[in-house]
Amino acid sequence: MTRILALLYSAFCYLVFLATILYAIGFVGGFAVPRHIDSGPFAGTGFALAVDLALLALFAVQHSGMARPGFKRWWTRIVPAPVERSTYVLVSSLVLLLLFACWQALPQTVWSADNGIARIALSVLSGTGWALVFSSTFLISHFELFGLQQAWRGRVQAGDAVPPFVTRAFYRIVRHPLMLGFLIAFWATPTMSLGHLLFALATTGYILFAVKCLEERDLLKLYGDTYRDYQRRVPMILPLPRRGG
Repeated sequence: MTRILALLYSAFCYLVFLATILYAIGFVGGFAVPRHIDSGPFAGTGFALAVDLALLALFAVQHSGMARPGFKRWWTRIVPAPVERSTYVLVSSLVLLLLFACWQALPQTVWSADNGIARIALSVLSGTGWALVFSSTFLISHFELFGLQQAWRGRVQAGDAVPPFVTRAFYRIVRHPLMLGFLIAFWATPTMSLGHLLFALATTGYILFAVKCLEERDLLKLYGDTYRDYQRRVPMILPLPRRGG
């Protein structure tokens, strides 16, 4: 793959990601998309649970598996290193689009805010969560996170630089504000259906496991004592007072 093709490919993957994340906002929020988390015919609780859990498991395995250093070492024998991250972003986006397309609605209401002001407040809170997601990516390195910078570096020089360790803004309050944004966006809803609750519970469990057991371990290997000190000073996801550790 030539370097100019790598840049074009990376840009294409990024555009697919943007379309996917915008669709995700409508999918979770239940607006502006042809198929959202509570739409579609009800095919029965058992069938819907089986399909939805399988889709969530597929995303979890793909998203975490392709991010493992061992998989990357094997994968870059096939995919050029400058576009490895972009390919990861593309595959993750396609798996999410599959989840959106095949999701089975469980429309039974678990709880609902009947007060108009409360419904507006919850919708605004959900939007705030999505805003936190996007802004957090720019506080570190947005274009590095989604593979564009790697493709650019591959064009001008070989190799992949270790991203700088930054703790500005939200990263001084929690170590993973991006994940906090997702949790807010997923849980703040005026009407919580059974399907939405399943989605929120499953994604919360996955986020906590992936951050604690996978991402934090990788960050410790990458940054060593710098990150270990950061762990001691700043809580992981929830901005709560530290009690040590």
